[in-house]
Amino acid sequence: MNGTFGHIGVLLGLLAALVGIVVLVLGIRRNDDRLKRQGAIYAPVILLGALVATAAMQHALVTHDFSLVYVADNNSAVTPLLYSITGMWSALAGSILLWGLILAGYATVMVWRFRARGSESLVAWATLVVYVVAVFFFGLMTGPSDPFRRVAGAVPSTGLGPNSLLQDNPLVAFHPPLLYLGLVGFTLPFAFAIASLVTGELDDAWQVETRRWTLFAWTFLTAGIILGAWWSYQVLGWGGFWAWDPVENAALMPWLVGTAYLHSVMVEQRRGLLRIWNLSLVVATFSLTILGTFLTRSGVVASVHSFSESTVGPLLLGFFGLSVFTGVGLIAWRGDRLRSPGGIDAPVSREGAFLANNLLFVVFAGVVLLGTVFPLLYQALNSGQQVSVGAPYFNRFLIPVGLGLLFLMAVAPALPWRRSSLEVMRGRLAIPAAVGVAVLVGCVIGGIRGLEPLLAFGLGGFAAASAGRALVLSVRNAWRTSRLAGASTTSSVLASWRGFVGRANGGMVVHIGVVVIAVGLAGATAFGQRTEVVLRRGHSATFDGHTVTFVGTRVVSSPSRRALEALIQVDHGGIFKPAITQFGAGTQAVGTPAIDSGWKDDVYLTIDSIPNRGGPWTFGVVVQPLVVWMWIGGGLIVVGSALSAVPGRRRRPTDPVSRPVVTGIEVDNPAGTEIPAGPRPVDAETEQELVP
Repeated sequence: MNGTFGHIGVLLGLLAALVGIVVLVLGIRRNDDRLKRQGAIYAPVILLGALVATAAMQHALVTHDFSLVYVADNNSAVTPLLYSITGMWSALAGSILLWGLILAGYATVMVWRFRARGSESLVAWATLVVYVVAVFFFGLMTGPSDPFRRVAGAVPSTGLGPNSLLQDNPLVAFHPPLLYLGLVGFTLPFAFAIASLVTGELDDAWQVETRRWTLFAWTFLTAGIILGAWWSYQVLGWGGFWAWDPVENAALMPWLVGTAYLHSVMVEQRRGLLRIWNLSLVVATFSLTILGTFLTRSGVVASVHSFSESTVGPLLLGFFGLSVFTGVGLIAWRGDRLRSPGGIDAPVSREGAFLANNLLFVVFAGVVLLGTVFPLLYQALNSGQQVSVGAPYFNRFLIPVGLGLLFLMAVAPALPWRRSSLEVMRGRLAIPAAVGVAVLVGCVIGGIRGLEPLLAFGLGGFAAASAGRALVLSVRNAWRTSRLAGASTTSSVLASWRGFVGRANGGMVVHIGVVVIAVGLAGATAFGQRTEVVLRRGHSATFDGHTVTFVGTRVVSSPSRRALEALIQVDHGGIFKPAITQFGAGTQAVGTPAIDSGWKDDVYLTIDSIPNRGGPWTFGVVVQPLVVWMWIGGGLIVVGSALSAVPGRRRRPTDPVSRPVVTGIEVDNPAGTEIPAGPRPVDAETEQELVP
């Protein structure tokens, strides 16, 4: 029954997408507004099909329906409820189903959002592109990636169960769905970009429409990557959080390019520049999500994160090629009309900083792409001979790029548009630069050594102070504007809050979150220490300022797992329990680390060897400074992204031709009229002319 309903749901989604494509194509060819509007109604039908299929899969997993191959391979009779539910994205077919469900949800929200504009060609073409993507993924589920394929022969009494690493931490319930919400979410800006190129509506209207979609996708992807690093740290037992694994890189590449787009789109909306650049970034971001799916689920790479092999690799690779060819071809076709009317007036300007920022992001994405696919190309060209690209290659580029980005994060918020002057920069950067120098001097006095971590801490202080200064100025500006308008104190406080939200200020909170992550990353990678200690019960050892005492052992059993735990006291305080755990019957035991986490450092404990009766035990001890700040920084990024999505203070529409320049700082003046004397709600520092 589960298989029948599942197939019905998948076929319903596929047929709805195909019919929607036909209706929209006819509507566009005939310029029939009625058909264009009718094309939108198929998105909810696709979602209905995806929901039916998902419900069938979840019911099969929860009830342990081993008549389905997918359930038999990724579930067992003793698998706990949580990990039965998460089993849907534990392997290829279920992950494709999750992709289809999220895509259908995005498509439905999109057509509802633009329901009043369904007859417009731009919206019709964007909907058509989303349907084409839906056809591809639902098509996979009807063929080589069928999650509802039945077991041939006798139905087994139990299944193999999920991979042991996928039932050792509840983060598996959040990390993959958030990643997919981010990766799939980039389909919408891609669809509108293609629609803009096809229809010739090449202004920035489509970017305005999709800004929040892009921001939501980027936020989900960011949260998914941070949780993935946390999951790796909590589960894999090696004491690290990022190993430059191909599957990790598959999520990082679209994040890097998407981050570049979120920055450069502001230049186009403000100055009308970088049109080709922005369209190329959107196409690249979506294409890299498809490439990431290929790397993650095709089985072509050996990865601790890759839990399945399949035959869908050539199809995913072909769809990746189609996406790139379509996007690049359309950009080349419209190339003459995409040329910007002007250029960047001076390199020392906000748009110049954004361009430099984008170049760093894109170059680093290229470095990650090369390091990820090079082993595959080498193996294909050299008769199966294998080669690996390790962390030293990636770190060699990450460190200078990261330091460069921290510097730009510090300088860019203080740069005016068009051009700057030494006097303006001196006034705006004096305090942030002093904070950065103070942090650097404090680190040296505190005994920190090493050029790279010192630069990271100093530039981090510089960038955080610059972002904090921008936030303070924005709130102050909102308060002053409200008071000039005669508002009460309560109203002024509310106005100050409204001055805190919005794209610019949310972006500053994101910058602070990135700085916190950078500081944590620098501390953990530069000053982390690891050792092995050999202890008998009741004995202690001291390492890097921490004392660990082996108290004893215990065995913990449940129907789904059996764990041998070592009880270790850290710094004469709490007891922590690293373990060797076996899930189900006949599965390989895996190590489960225990972590004493604090604001200053983490003590990371693993069981490295179990002795014969009465012998000493060997424990791995890793002391990682500042790791907790990476997770705090990730939370700040999510908060900042949410603030960026909230409408902030209104600004008058701008006209780059008629903007006057006052003391070298642009002030919005769309009418080009003389600026009257007297107090005005304008803050020269934030370059915003506000409407009370």
